[in-house]
This record gives sequence, structure tokens and C-alpha cells, in this order.
Amino acid sequence: MISLKKYLDMEHEKPPATQRDPEPAEILAATLTSYRAILLITGTSSVRACPPIGTELQKQLAELERTISGNVTPELLREIEQKAEDHLEEWGENSAAYLKSKADDVKELLLALARTAQSIGDRDNRYASQLSAFTTRLHSIGDLEDLTQIRASLVAGALELKGYVDQMTQDSNSLVNQLKTEVSDYETKLKAAEELVIRDELTGLSNRRNVEERIELRIAKGKAFCIAVLDLDKFKDVNDKYGHLAGDSLLKLFAAELRAHSRAHDTVGRWGGDEFIIVLDCDLAGANEQLERTKKWMFGEYKIRMAIGNVEVKVPVTASIGLAQWKSGESLQDVLEHADNSMYTEKGLKKKPKR
Repeated sequence: MISLKKYLDMEHEKPPATQRDPEPAEILAATLTSYRAILLITGTSSVRACPPIGTELQKQLAELERTISGNVTPELLREIEQKAEDHLEEWGENSAAYLKSKADDVKELLLALARTAQSIGDRDNRYASQLSAFTTRLHSIGDLEDLTQIRASLVAGALELKGYVDQMTQDSNSLVNQLKTEVSDYETKLKAAEELVIRDELTGLSNRRNVEERIELRIAKGKAFCIAVLDLDKFKDVNDKYGHLAGDSLLKLFAAELRAHSRAHDTVGRWGGDEFIIVLDCDLAGANEQLERTKKWMFGEYKIRMAIGNVEVKVPVTASIGLAQWKSGESLQDVLEHADNSMYTEKGLKKKPKR
């Protein structure tokens, strides 16, 4: 990471008389522009390197980038530089831990395959020795002169051989079934681990990290989409009046309605607290139509249980909605900021006193 403080402290050589001395403000502006670009590029690269972990670093660096303006002091630059280094170090540690957990899961699966392969080898060696002994006994039959004894030996040998073959078949089926079970168990574990990474623990919707990844994918493909940010109105009143457990219950109920009445191909997530987000694969007109249909089901009375006394109460629920359509050339932060501004505008209008 570039040390801006060192750059600003450098003494520049005086240019030839034929050249105009660059103004200090111009040098600072150009330097700050470069530094802000480096922060954003580093964040984008971290997402590509390890998407589940990189999105958090990208958000942190973007927040630092927004704090840099034309009026910057050396103290602020030192603080920003230190925070950037801390965020990068944390990202490195978290990425290593995440990749190690994935490697451990894969290692367990490979060990299961190795154990199964070893079992097959042990079984084949066991039966190879048994079949070798059986072949030796068949050769000895040629030395027998009594036909009845020869027939009896052949019948006994055939039954023994059939027993070996049946047992081998049974062992093979058992090993295959065992392998299928172990592979299925590890697939289930891997899927569960992935779900923990992308799901909001309370509501089961996509979490912020996953939503941001989905948006980045759409931007990378240049695919038209809209973002709707929903903020529950007067949710703090519910927590204050009925308790946080009742508030959590309301969030889960609202999330279920939001998911149930959204389109299957749209991404629905919890943005944080009492804020939700929908990524709609359509233009602005189509998004407005879909939201109007969804609001008929989302808004209204919800039955929740209070934490004390297990009493059921009815709570009216509405939300302020901000909608923005992504435009080519805009970043994730740009389209989110447009949607946020739209949502806060609507929330502000609701707070205006009636005339």
C-alpha cells in the first residue's frame, strides 16, 4: 500500500525554468486520486481472489476511499493508511482460515476414498489366496481314481467357488454403498458450510455478502437489473414496546412474505438490521410493477408473540422502499447509493406532518 505521508513529505527537485512549477494543490489532488483508485482496485481484486471473504474487504476499502477528499491532513492520511493495512491483514488471515476449512473437507473426502480403495485391495488379496487354494485342490482331483470321489470333490469345489463369488459380490456392494454414504455425507457438509456463508442466520434470506456478490456478477455481465432497498417503518417502536425477541419474530415473518411473493429468479436478502434488499432482473418499469404486486402481500398486520407471557399481538407493518436501476459504468457502490437515497427520500416524506 502506498504511503501518502511519505510522498507528501518528499522534497521535489525544482523543474527547469522553461517548465511551469506544478501547484501543490494539483500534486495533492493527483496523488489522492491515485490512492483512491488503488483502494478500489485492491478491493475488487480481493473479491476475485476469495469471493466469500473479499467482499468485506472491498466494502471496508470503499469506505476508506470515500473519506478521502480534497482537504486531507497528514494525520488523516496516516489513520487511513493504518486502517487499510489492518483490513488487508485481517483479510489475509480470514481468507487463509476459509481456504483451510475447504481443504480439510476435501482431505476428509479423499481419505474416505483411500480407505475404500484399501478395503477393496485387502479383500482382493484375501480372496486371491482362497481361490489359489481352491485351484490347487482341483488339480489334485486328477490324481483320484474313484469316479464317485471325483464327482464329490467337484461338487464341493463348485459350491465353495460359488460361495467365494457370492461373498465377493456382497462385499463389493457393501463397499460401494459405504463409499456412496461417505461421499453423500461430505457433500451434505460442504453444502451446509456454503449455506452458512451465504445465508442470513435469522431470516434464512441471502446475507449482505451474497447479495453483493450477485450484484457484482450482474455488473460483470452487463446485465440490466434494479435494486430495491426496504426499511421497515417504526421497527424500533416494536422492539421498545414488545422486546427484541418479538422484533426478531417480526423480521422472520416479513422475510418469509418477501421471499414467498418475489420472483424465483430475483435475489432477496437481508441487508442488515431491519433493512432488506431485492435484486430484480428487469428494468425500472418492470421493477415498479413487481414491487406493487409484492407490497399487497408484505404490508399489513403481522401476528407476533411477546417475549414475556407468550402473548400474541398484531403489529401493522409498512416499509420505505428505495428503487434504482443500474446503469452501464456504475459500480456496486453507485447503484446502492442511488437506492439508499431514494429510500431515505421516501422515509423523509412519510415523516412530514400532515397539513
